[in-house]
Amino acid sequence: MQINLLQCQSSQDVCKNLQYIESQLSQLPRVAGEAQLVVLPECCLLFGGHENQQLEYAGDSQSNPFKTSLADLARRYDIYLVAGSIPVAVGDGRVYNRTYLFDNQGQVLGEYDKIHLFDVDVADGTKEYRESDTFCAGDKISVIDTPFGKLGLAICYDLRFPDLFRAMRLAGAELIALPAAFTKVTGEAHWQTLIQARAIENQCFILAAAQWGQHNPGGRETWGQSMVVDPWGRINAQKMTGCGWVQSKLDRDEMIKIRQQMPIASNNRFAEPKLQHKDANP
Repeated sequence: MQINLLQCQSSQDVCKNLQYIESQLSQLPRVAGEAQLVVLPECCLLFGGHENQQLEYAGDSQSNPFKTSLADLARRYDIYLVAGSIPVAVGDGRVYNRTYLFDNQGQVLGEYDKIHLFDVDVADGTKEYRESDTFCAGDKISVIDTPFGKLGLAICYDLRFPDLFRAMRLAGAELIALPAAFTKVTGEAHWQTLIQARAIENQCFILAAAQWGQHNPGGRETWGQSMVVDPWGRINAQKMTGCGWVQSKLDRDEMIKIRQQMPIASNNRFAEPKLQHKDANP
């Protein structure tokens, strides 16, 4: 299975961002006859300005120019595409931060709306992040059947919430795609640790495609380090800085072996409804 993560430095220029993604797809190293999965980072077509800019470009789920453009790329370049994330109108003046999974014909296989919104204070140039002012939180997990295995979807800040990843594992996830735009400060501190933890806990491959660098003059700065981590927590491939491809082959047999030798899912007693707290003095 060929996995391809594209590390980007997206800006507020939608056309420029789209041209960059297409130029990279046109150069994507591939083996004839081998299915390709591509994962793009969060906000791949519009990033670096104020979050309310997303409202200007958000169409609904049927007539969304970002969705149409990315579906067309999947079809023309014959790839399965986790399309980063794009704004999709909710109808109440806000948007979902949504990722789509397209097949190699440009058809939607599944979608996921970011559940955990980044409302935090960070010691960087932006200082305050309030995604909930613009975005509406999703409320459903997504695990999708693909030729690569059962694929779960998460976005960026979701990485800090292990219950979401456990829910995907219980729903059958074997690999989990994570489009992201971690800040430089939080990425340097926690990005790699969290990704390896989620991979080990759930015995899944984590496919983390990130934004990197300075976005627009005086704008946001992101960490980068796009990476593929296997179910044992090993880094199969990564790109610390710069833009471009991270590529890896996934060994599904190795994942099965790890799960058989260390059956975490069946050993976890908190997964059993009958396990209850017992009073020390009944």
